[in-house]
Amino acid sequence: MNLKKLSLVAILAVSQVAAAVPAFAAPVSTTTITGTVVQAAEATPTPAATLMPESTDPLPPLVSPGSATPTPTPVPTTAPVTTSLPNATPAPTSSALPAATPDPAMTPLPGASALPTEAPGLVAPLATGGQNIPAAGANQLILMMNSNKMYMNGKEYLANQPMAVKNGVSYVSIRAMVDMVKVKYTYDYKTKEVIVTKGDSIMRFKTDSKIYTVNGSKETMKGPAYQFKGTFMIPLTSITKALSLKYSVDNVGKRVILELNTKPTASFTVQPAEIYAGVTPVTFVTKYSSPNGSAIAQEVWNENKKDMYDQPGFYTITYSVQDAAGLWSDPYTATIQVLQPNQPPVANFSTDKDEYKMGEPVTLTDLSTDPEGEELTVEWTNRALAYFNPGPVSIQLKVTDKHGLSSTFEKTINITSEQLYTQDEVAKLFTVPGDIISMDGGMIPGLPNLTYNLSSEPYMLIRSNSPETVNAEGVLYRETALGSTRFLVHHMNNMSTRQKLYVIATNRNLYPTTITTQYVGIAGPAVSPEYTGKISIQKYFNSMLTNSSYGTITLQPGQSIPIMTDVSKIAMKPGEVLSLSADLFSDLAVQYDVVMVEQSKDPVALLPTLPLLDRDGVHNRGTYPDSTRIISVFDQVGATQSKLVLGDNGNDKNLVGTDPMSGTEASNAGNFGVLYKIRLESVAKNTLITFNPRGGNYLGSLMVNGTIVNLPNKGNLASSDMNAVVYRSGNYEGPVDIVFSVASGSNLPVNLVFTPIPAPK
Repeated sequence: MNLKKLSLVAILAVSQVAAAVPAFAAPVSTTTITGTVVQAAEATPTPAATLMPESTDPLPPLVSPGSATPTPTPVPTTAPVTTSLPNATPAPTSSALPAATPDPAMTPLPGASALPTEAPGLVAPLATGGQNIPAAGANQLILMMNSNKMYMNGKEYLANQPMAVKNGVSYVSIRAMVDMVKVKYTYDYKTKEVIVTKGDSIMRFKTDSKIYTVNGSKETMKGPAYQFKGTFMIPLTSITKALSLKYSVDNVGKRVILELNTKPTASFTVQPAEIYAGVTPVTFVTKYSSPNGSAIAQEVWNENKKDMYDQPGFYTITYSVQDAAGLWSDPYTATIQVLQPNQPPVANFSTDKDEYKMGEPVTLTDLSTDPEGEELTVEWTNRALAYFNPGPVSIQLKVTDKHGLSSTFEKTINITSEQLYTQDEVAKLFTVPGDIISMDGGMIPGLPNLTYNLSSEPYMLIRSNSPETVNAEGVLYRETALGSTRFLVHHMNNMSTRQKLYVIATNRNLYPTTITTQYVGIAGPAVSPEYTGKISIQKYFNSMLTNSSYGTITLQPGQSIPIMTDVSKIAMKPGEVLSLSADLFSDLAVQYDVVMVEQSKDPVALLPTLPLLDRDGVHNRGTYPDSTRIISVFDQVGATQSKLVLGDNGNDKNLVGTDPMSGTEASNAGNFGVLYKIRLESVAKNTLITFNPRGGNYLGSLMVNGTIVNLPNKGNLASSDMNAVVYRSGNYEGPVDIVFSVASGSNLPVNLVFTPIPAPK
């Protein structure tokens, strides 16, 4: 009968092993199962996948057949039970957890019986006596399956309870684990919680609960913690996750291997970012952490750490720390550059000569230098193109570096009583393109208009400019276009939250379509409508010269994606404006939507439900064909004063189109978004071309013979008496090409004025 009973027990034990090891695992003789405690394996693994002992526990069961609780493995009687871990405080045999600091808040309640006789978490290393101890690498802890034996650094330790599998979950003594990892712990008798402190993290594990907390945040375990014979047992992978320990399961050696990162880490930063020899005090800001929460005991710097450096150069600094357990961090090394102390710049300039006639141009050449090669801020005093009063003239130049150091240079020239040019002649002959000259604005409307031939190129213009001030999320414009398409988008966020502007392209065709981006200019977000309009046109012209915006996007049938994504890169604050000028080409029809939504929202997902916003009744929107206007002037220009009027709806008629969102006719007031290509076949020699605003304030740019000219370089064109110099023909007659588009935020109409000027003397 005894033999039959033993056989039955053996059969039951084998069946329990089979239940604990998943069927998809590789054979025990060849498989090592690894896992990381940073993530939980919720889904059913596939063969050779990472396993978590909590979900499909690979450890052999420790439950006797028919028993509801694990059967502990007896502690060998040869183990000395009074010796603590090396460098550890001996554990007294008291009702509280050994080595825990008493806490007044954790005084046992009257009649409390939690952990009344808990044994020490570990006993001292066992004498091996030639025993074969499992090999372990540095900083590894080995837990033996079906045993309370543990190995670290070639020594064997005994846990107060063996590893156990309960309801498919592997459990270990929390006391044994924290002892080996050397972190702080205590037990709260009132709440029946073990409290583990590691660094800045405080973890609480409660008896009979599957929930534990880390700094108040809840985490869920696969099984509840429980107490067995005075030992607080916890799921293996929950404590390894809480302590940030990686582990692997070795079915061949029947062991669990934990990687212990016990060394502290240390680093430092240096302030400030720029250090000048003999000038800058230096601060070293250190950062220290210990996996076990050990305090820092000492720190070591190499000889290159100084509070101030006397000499410029490169210095390599090394920093190490030792924790209270005697462990040293890896050295942290950084190299800093100590700069030569900043020296003030040296202001200097020259003139092409020392004596000039009245009205004779004075050429100034800036010769200023900076010892560090930094860009300087330049400020002139009494600088002019020419001077008109005889006598000595003092000119000053002040240059300032980014550190605030400055230098001033002064030179005196002499002006004779002989006159070369008048003030008006000097302005017209020598003002640089983009600068402003004064001209009687009242006489300009009476100048004759140039005669020209007008043609167009078939660019479809989509002008999204109403509502210019946007008060609600929605679709600002929706249109379907095929082929060459031009965009002018200009809107202000008038909502209380940050918004983003998008241009979304949708392919409604049965076939893929390709959008080719040709030229793009985007400006903002900024608070000035005029500024964003000017910069967007500048960037638009620059992309024509550099081809920097060229690119293609292929849309699959039914697909919607944002295009020209730089327009939505930065959210618009309340009151800010975005401007976009762009040319595209599509090989099939594409639906374009200009939308504005709160910065965190997905515009493509919201597109089907966004409302179509109404016009504001002041600004313009619409779709306009033939938006490239070609103006060809074949007569000679500049022999007499004349003008070319743009954007007045008289000489230059508005484009007529439709507002597809309302189905009404639209007139493109001011012809914003129209690209003018002006070809002057014959410009007389000594002709000055200027840009004159007629409708109010103007900020923008144009291109002349492939060169971008600002309108103006500084300030703005605020009155009709102000003219920005565009071009000067010089001593030769010839063609001139001007490319112009009205900048959003500015006013129309405008004139190009052609004025004969005297030949240089």
